[in-house]
Amino acid sequence: MKFRPLHDRVVVKRIDAEEKSAGGIIIPDTAKEKPQTGEIVSVGPGGRDESGKLIPLDVRAGDKVLFGKWSGTEVKIDGTEYLIMKESDIMGVLTGEVARKKAA
Repeated sequence: MKFRPLHDRVVVKRIDAEEKSAGGIIIPDTAKEKPQTGEIVSVGPGGRDESGKLIPLDVRAGDKVLFGKWSGTEVKIDGTEYLIMKESDIMGVLTGEVARKKAA
């Protein structure tokens, strides 16, 4: 199944949290918090202003982003969990070394 978000919504796949702490302690699944970082899978065409002009989104598919703890709506598509949220729920785009480290 393919899914295309509408308006100013984006589809985000969470980036899994670290399995170990910085000190080397293995963190069990029950103690892990859901990660607040993810990779954008798909974006909508954008929102519209008062005159009806289309305003494109600032984020693109493949961007690594940081979002709020309670942002978005969790959905499962073809057995994979995603978040659907508005672009305004995204706090920022992770760039450079931080994005590569989070994705690894």
